[in-house]
Amino acid sequence: MIGAWLGAFALTQLVETPIYARALAPRGPDRLTRLALAFGASALTHPVVFFGFPRWFPDDYWTGVAAAELFAVCIEALYLRRLGVDRAIAWSLLANAASVAVGLSSRAALGWP
Repeated sequence: MIGAWLGAFALTQLVETPIYARALAPRGPDRLTRLALAFGASALTHPVVFFGFPRWFPDDYWTGVAAAELFAVCIEALYLRRLGVDRAIAWSLLANAASVAVGLSSRAALGWP
């Protein structure tokens, strides 16, 4: 289970971190700081999404996915807003939509993660 989570977490970070780093760019922190802060957004929510929501929605995969993504978008938008990002909800929607698309595509095409 931990191995599957690490793969899913890495994939999520590969997709979402550059988007969140771009959202943070107008705020002026240096590149390394932006990347660290961007990494933090998904790091806050991903363990809950991966481990919690399947337990809370064991019989309805798609309802669980929708609830998990709503949770992630809201928490990550709050995180971004706290960092001073304008249009935080739009950035969070973009990042999460991109990672969901990549995740579901990789799952369908490769059975992974």
